[in-house]
Amino acid sequence: MEKLITGIHHVTAIASDAQRNIDFYAGILGLRLVKKTVNFDAPDVYHFYYGDELGHPGSILTFFPYSGLIRGRHGTGFLNTTTFSLPMASLDYWMARLKKFDINFKHPQERFQREVVVYLEDPDGLGLELVFVEGDPRKGFTYGHIPVAHSIRGFNNVEIWEEGYERTAALLTEQLDHVLIAENGNRFRFAAQDTPGNYVDILCAPDSLKGRSGSGTVHHIAFSTPDNKSQLAVREKINGRMLNPTPVLDRQYFRSIYFREPGGVLFEVATADDGFTKDEDKAHLGEALKLPAWFEPDREKIEKSVTPVALNFEKYK
Repeated sequence: MEKLITGIHHVTAIASDAQRNIDFYAGILGLRLVKKTVNFDAPDVYHFYYGDELGHPGSILTFFPYSGLIRGRHGTGFLNTTTFSLPMASLDYWMARLKKFDINFKHPQERFQREVVVYLEDPDGLGLELVFVEGDPRKGFTYGHIPVAHSIRGFNNVEIWEEGYERTAALLTEQLDHVLIAENGNRFRFAAQDTPGNYVDILCAPDSLKGRSGSGTVHHIAFSTPDNKSQLAVREKINGRMLNPTPVLDRQYFRSIYFREPGGVLFEVATADDGFTKDEDKAHLGEALKLPAWFEPDREKIEKSVTPVALNFEKYK
């Protein structure tokens, strides 16, 4: 039977400065800004989408940059680390690149005897990892300022901290088509597909403080479902678990439902059948401020409410 959930769609986080966010993710990390729009629930705030060349599901990290927002805190009930997949042969390149731009990082560590992990944080303190693996067939941004051989392929995994993993694990395996594929100590790895970009790691961290929202924290994680029909089937399953999913919401580039998992992390299920080229040519993704039709009458007001940002990466080559 075809799976209703195929893996990770995107991760959405919170930042404090729009230009600094672009400089880090599109400049230093070399991700492509595939869409520049606004928060559909707060249109005076940008919504940036970064990803591979076309923003395929499993590569998309998005941000709401709220100017001057105070920092949040990593802790239980939060997705605390988002990781990017890179070729094993790129380890030295990326360690040299992080040093070049004065980005602090931890010494590489091996995980699950299949990947080498380098932990770092973005300017707001968001937890990130560069994960070096063999055999990820995905392509990164082929004509960006980072050589394609060393470009980010997309996500590898996400890391959720919980007081205990059992209830979240049950949701993943019983309603969201995941299976447990590896465990080591307090880390339990689940996946809808055993491929980079689709791993969900739960860390049992009962002695950690509760997380606190703010800049440098993740707002939600979205799982990918093929289309409207599969999304409604997932919604029915979630509703049956009494987790009170939202109605289907139009997010312009996909449709979404939201609900909180038992540990408190906001989960989304997003459709994978649209994409970011529906309102912008693939050669010019992310260049213009794109608004959904219902915001177009307010374009002038919205454009005045957001701070202008620039895409100029000469200094990051």
